[in-house]
Parts: sequence; C-alpha cells; structure tokens
Amino acid sequence: MGKKEKHIKVDVGEEQEKGTFHLKPSTAEPSLKSQEWPLLLKNFDNMNVRTNHYTPLPEGCSPLKREIRNYISSGFFNLDKPANPSSHEVVAWIKRILRVEKTGHSGTLDPKVSGCLIVCIDRTTRLAKSQQGAGKEYVAIFKLHNAVESEKKIKQALEK
Repeated sequence: MGKKEKHIKVDVGEEQEKGTFHLKPSTAEPSLKSQEWPLLLKNFDNMNVRTNHYTPLPEGCSPLKREIRNYISSGFFNLDKPANPSSHEVVAWIKRILRVEKTGHSGTLDPKVSGCLIVCIDRTTRLAKSQQGAGKEYVAIFKLHNAVESEKKIKQALEK
C-alpha cells in the first residue's frame, strides 16, 4: 500500500475567480464523417465550411468578475409584496434603495393584497410589458362561523 494523499480544501469561488475561462482557438480540422448518413445528408460535411478557429473578443468578463452594478442594471426581483403598501410604493422604495434610474413592475397588485410582484430594474424594464398580460390569480383563506348547507351558496357569494 502506498502513502496516503493529503487533500487540501479549496474554496471553489476563489478558484473560479483566478481563472479566465476563455476558449482558446485551434487550427485542427473538426472531423465529421457523413458516409453512413441518410441519402439527403450524404455530403453534408462538404456543404458547410467548419472551422475551430475564431478570434476571441476582449469585451465582457466572467460572471464571477463582473461588477455588482452590471448585475443590478440588468436584473429583476420576484418580490413577495406585503399587504399594505401599493405596488407603486414598493417599486419607488427599491428605486431609492438601489439608486437606479428606472424601475418597473409586471402588474399592479391591489394595496390590501400580498403576493408576487416582479420588479424590473433599468435595462429589464422593457421586459415588464411581457409579464403584464399574464393575469392575476387571487387565493383567499376565510373562516365560516356556522356550518354551510351547500357549497353552491359560497361559490355564488364569491363570484359577486
């Protein structure tokens, strides 16, 4: 039996921050053999010009090295809005706390209602309209003080 190897614990986040994670270009030709493919795809490899070479662009960065401002400017919150403030008030609070130019929400929840409110920030405000047509669904929990003869009466009362 050999020596025991000593394992060193390494933080994954720190290791990822050290790396660049860029794909390196290569000059090797990709191999694709289409001789055994169906008739219409027989010479597919000759029709497409394929290469592994590309020029990496210096723009952008790894998500781990991205500034928090970039995350905020293109992000959104799925917020559980409490019962009393209006949707507009909640969005104004977020705008003031994060110090951003634009905020928007995916549809107004009534002030006395709690529930999910999607708040979009800066660049994502243009996506808010796609969520506004999704509709709302209200769920109610209530307590009856007496026994009910039929559920039909309750359903009729709720529809009003």
